[in-house]
Amino acid sequence: MADAATSGNPAPGYETHPNHYVEAEVSPKWVRAEFNGETIADSKRTLIVREYRHTPVYYFPREDVRMDLAAKTESETYCPFKGKASYWTLNVGDQTSEDVIWSYETPYDEAFEIKDYVAFYWNKMDRWFEEEEEIFVHARDPHVRIDALKSSKSVRIVHKGVTLADTNRPVLLFETGLHTRYYIPAEDVMMDNFVPSSSETSCPYKGTAGYWSMQSGDELIEDLVWSYPDPLPECGAIKGMLCFYDDKVDQVFIDGAPLS
Repeated sequence: MADAATSGNPAPGYETHPNHYVEAEVSPKWVRAEFNGETIADSKRTLIVREYRHTPVYYFPREDVRMDLAAKTESETYCPFKGKASYWTLNVGDQTSEDVIWSYETPYDEAFEIKDYVAFYWNKMDRWFEEEEEIFVHARDPHVRIDALKSSKSVRIVHKGVTLADTNRPVLLFETGLHTRYYIPAEDVMMDNFVPSSSETSCPYKGTAGYWSMQSGDELIEDLVWSYPDPLPECGAIKGMLCFYDDKVDQVFIDGAPLS
């Protein structure tokens, strides 16, 4: 799809959003989505659509979707970059998922690739698969890479003069678009300073994380530390290790030098 800044025939709204982009590319992955025990979408020729400040979305050729189980609704939304979207509700057995499917039936020229394709609200479907692997949260961006590398760098976390963690066996996590995260073995963290939190977040690349908060005098630093107890295979090196929010503590030292 053409970038708004370079398109010769911009769609309405591009003029006031010069940084906006909508990009579609063919995914090499076999992708499936299930609802109430039925495979609703099953395709080896999906598009993955990336849009400025949005998570990636899989778009399926309409013929690869069980549209016989869907009923078009009167709902409509408007996107200044793609056009007007129509919606469908799924009815499968005794379960209904309202307005779960959308499609730009007459998209703007800049988004012509998605004509005759449909997409789904991720959380309104029950399960998603890439090849034979179940995936979570949202479609994974093919332009994002994660490397979890064992290191011998020294990492020391200090807050109000107290060393909270000190290790020379961290795992460094490099993720596209984010700064380096330093994962520390639990044995090298002073866990007596922390209490478990009820917070939980999920990442499509790493898995589901649990959190700990720290009470420092009268100060409660909520969700200061997180860990992936059962990470996805590609991030197995961080299993059970702990990571700090750098900006919530006073000092982080890497090989003795303050983290800039």
